[in-house]
Amino acid sequence: MRNHSLNARRGTAAALTFAALAGTSLLAASPASALSYKCTTSTKSIDNPAYSGPWADNWDIKISLCSARSGSTVYSYAKASWDGPVGEVDDTSIFNGAYLRIWIAKSVAGTDPVVRSGNYYGIEAKLENSDYWGNYNNSYTTPTISYPVGSAKAYVDGQLKLEWRNDGKGYLNYDYSASPTV
Repeated sequence: MRNHSLNARRGTAAALTFAALAGTSLLAASPASALSYKCTTSTKSIDNPAYSGPWADNWDIKISLCSARSGSTVYSYAKASWDGPVGEVDDTSIFNGAYLRIWIAKSVAGTDPVVRSGNYYGIEAKLENSDYWGNYNNSYTTPTISYPVGSAKAYVDGQLKLEWRNDGKGYLNYDYSASPTV
């Protein structure tokens, strides 16, 4: 009985050691969450070109473009938040389309080449989602994109693209300030 008890304790100790090591490996598997991001935040007051009535219709949209480096890989994302006008509750007819476009670019002499990009359409539903009183205040964060840039410096840049319903102009581009280089 004594040997059985000793073997059981050894087995338990081995299992606990394995679990601790496995947990460490799992934590190390997602480096993007533990990084120290450098961000640039800029704000634009955007007028709805489809509306010319007497009520306020501007959207104050703030976007933070953020980048971080882990070894030779750059990780980037954008976070948008806004204070929109008061209107109908959950008016899904404000836009024909909306998306955030972000891209990682290498910082080099001359034109900086884009090495990774993404278009994120999830922002449209958030823009058109109001609270109970018709206030269009919300936020949206893109997924993180990454790219191995070697020893080169890189940054993320981005645009908000809005296609306002009934203005006849297609997508309008709103440029925001790029993140610092990392």
